[in-house]
Amino acid sequence: MEIKQRAVAIALALLTVLGIGNAGQALDYPNGRITLVVPFPPGGGNDAMARIMADRLSARLGQTVVVDNRGGAGGIVGTRSAAKAAPDGYTLLLGHTGSVGINPTLYRNAGFDTLKDFTPIGLIATMPLALLVHPSVQAKNVGELIGLAKVSPGTLNLGSSSKGTGSHMCAEMFMQAAGVKMNLIPYKGTAQTLTDLIGGHTQVTFTVIPPAFGAITSGQLRPLAVTSPQRSMLLPDVPTASESGLPGFDVVLNYGLLAPAGTPKAIVDKINQAMWAALADEEVKKRISADGAEAMSSTPVEYAAIVERDLTRWADLITTLNLKVD
Repeated sequence: MEIKQRAVAIALALLTVLGIGNAGQALDYPNGRITLVVPFPPGGGNDAMARIMADRLSARLGQTVVVDNRGGAGGIVGTRSAAKAAPDGYTLLLGHTGSVGINPTLYRNAGFDTLKDFTPIGLIATMPLALLVHPSVQAKNVGELIGLAKVSPGTLNLGSSSKGTGSHMCAEMFMQAAGVKMNLIPYKGTAQTLTDLIGGHTQVTFTVIPPAFGAITSGQLRPLAVTSPQRSMLLPDVPTASESGLPGFDVVLNYGLLAPAGTPKAIVDKINQAMWAALADEEVKKRISADGAEAMSSTPVEYAAIVERDLTRWADLITTLNLKVD
């Protein structure tokens, strides 16, 4: 009997070392409410994505998943709080390229390290941006826009959301990849960026598609390209940047779920399996598509690689441009 008890103790210890235990806790997970932290205010794309997943995960896991919006400092406040939560599967984070891929390098004191403080669970969706111009711009594709910017440097005003946002970073990545320089004009948000572009005060912008969809379909703005490797289902006739003048250009915003580091592997795997089931649902795919994204499933390991790639590519750009936020 003593030998058997010792064997059980060693096995449980080994499970803990491998990140699989607390085994008992993982077996009955979940047995209470789960909080999904969204590090942005209600109403935006992050919030919409979280609510889609919370609804379906609640049904799959048999416990209520509550969305907790903790906005502040461009996503820093909520992400930092989630990093400090107990690693028991009852606090999750809605991850976004901005909050977990850009902010750790952009902010001088982010207060968390994505790779050390979080365990990736799985990818939810990827979202492209659209390259839009005012109709007065004499360019019908990306190649022509690059040519125009090179022939007349400093004449095009490129509006973007505030420093470190997907709109801003995509614009910087585009100018670096194309070897052009435009006058970058930052705005506090997407609405004002689009208002000034429609008014002709700026000539170019990069933005997620849904807020600009009405202006695109009415002809107030002209889409030149989307920034993803594949065309967007919302704008199927608009080519990718890679197709239309900038080969290999690929910038998407990734959404996924993460848990505090140390969360048992069995719990991570259980949530991941629930995510796969939810994202296979046609209604979920339609809701995500309506928000301008494409539903994408992954394993925890695959999502970890995506997060690491985001961190590396944006850190390189931020360092090259010496972009920092206090």
